[in-house]
Amino acid sequence: MEERPKRAITVVGIVVGVVLGLVALGGGGYLLVTNPETTAVLRDVFIIVLALESIVIGALLSILIIQIQNLTRLLQEEIKPILDSTNETVSTVRGTAAFVSENVISPMIEAASYVSAVKKVFTLLFPRRRPHPEDQEPPHGPPAEG
Repeated sequence: MEERPKRAITVVGIVVGVVLGLVALGGGGYLLVTNPETTAVLRDVFIIVLALESIVIGALLSILIIQIQNLTRLLQEEIKPILDSTNETVSTVRGTAAFVSENVISPMIEAASYVSAVKKVFTLLFPRRRPHPEDQEPPHGPPAEG
């Protein structure tokens, strides 16, 4: 229920801000209409401010263009060779992995399968005799409490 008071305060603040803004615009308009000399001076001041602002924006745009050129040069001269080197390394690793898989891993798997097959044949031909449970020795542990 705390949300409603916050929302109401926000709405009231917005309404008060809009009303004060309209009053300020109306009062400023009235003063400009009733005092033409002040209006001319304010007009000249705003023209000067806008001229200075356009000079600053032009300078900042020039700096931005220079930075974009530097970034483009960086990408072409430094990042592209790194990416090319990385691609070459990846293709070398891929080839090495294929070679190891074909010449090392596959023969080992084949040999392991032959060993497993021979082991299975021996276990089928010569089964082990398992001792009966009563032939086994009792475990050597602490005596049972009872």
